[in-house]
Amino acid sequence: MASTTKHPVLSRRALNRATLDRQHLLRRAPLGVEDAVAHLLGLQAQNTKPPYYALAARLDGFRPEQLSDLMESRAVARIVTMRSTVHTHTAEDAVALRRLAQPGAIDRELAIFVGRGGLDGVDLERLAALSRELVEKRPRTPKQLREELLKEWPHADPQSLSLAARCLLPLVQVTPRGLWGRGGQVALTTTDVWFGDAAPKGSEEGPDHDGVVLRYLRAFGPASVKDMQTWCGLTRLGEAFERLRPRLLVFQDERGTELFDLPDAPRPDEDTPAPPRFLPEFDNVLLSHADRTRVVDPGIRSRTWQGNRALSVFLLDGLLAGLWHLDEAKDRTTLTIEPFAPVTRAQRADLAAEAERTLRVMTPPGTSYDIVHKEPSEAIA
Repeated sequence: MASTTKHPVLSRRALNRATLDRQHLLRRAPLGVEDAVAHLLGLQAQNTKPPYYALAARLDGFRPEQLSDLMESRAVARIVTMRSTVHTHTAEDAVALRRLAQPGAIDRELAIFVGRGGLDGVDLERLAALSRELVEKRPRTPKQLREELLKEWPHADPQSLSLAARCLLPLVQVTPRGLWGRGGQVALTTTDVWFGDAAPKGSEEGPDHDGVVLRYLRAFGPASVKDMQTWCGLTRLGEAFERLRPRLLVFQDERGTELFDLPDAPRPDEDTPAPPRFLPEFDNVLLSHADRTRVVDPGIRSRTWQGNRALSVFLLDGLLAGLWHLDEAKDRTTLTIEPFAPVTRAQRADLAAEAERTLRVMTPPGTSYDIVHKEPSEAIA
């Protein structure tokens, strides 16, 4: 919403540099992996490898085994939260952010299954109780859960039954799913069982919206109310921002939209260099604002998707500038770089250096690899 009050204006480039700094994409941070996952409010994890590549782009000294070890120790876990999609969260956030997201996109997704008629005659309270009993007895795959639920409701739509259970309960994807170099099929249990006695306890008063607003700004700001609502899938967060207004700085973008920020948060000069970064599909820096132009030019946004599947992208001078993908053969890995527009010789060298660093971090020692540059098939006007 455009502001009628004049606030200091932040240019698109200034917003870009501020957000990249919060995301540790201007320079790699010397953070521990668990602290980084918490700071970033989780990592998009539709697929198993993106969280690893997201951290490789952001952390100094990162090795994939570090995140994998945290998953095995249950310090972090994979769970449906923001936008009703799978994220990798710390144990504390797996509980807290799931509760935050529940009345938004998750409940809306459940309403879709109910509205389609696939759950006609199904008592949702009974479905939740039975599902909890099943997955807490032992982790179940979605298929196994459907088979058991169909015994109770044989005429229901099988897919709707298991997806409704996922909406009704905070279900963790148990390991080895998501482990680096191992993996496995999805199997589910509840946060209570997975975290055991160490399970974080949620507040009886419900999610701390104000606290999450401050954390969101710390990781994604400066941002508008709509930006945060896009990130988490909730609506009507304006009240929380208004409560916090006396504690926040207020800016506006070049179109007059009111933006909030923490007084002590970094806002680098807009001419601060932004090195190339290779990001995985669905990286949260690309999805967590209503106005994505601070990172993504509207003219190329459609080129980063194939159907409903996001593609892996790279940033050049802070902006999304092309695609990259890996071909992982048994004895050799090839990273292919596909810019959307011609790049300079210096940019090409910087991209190659970042690609080589990514491969050194993300492939086993001694792995042979190639870096291939494709010429842009269509320059951006």
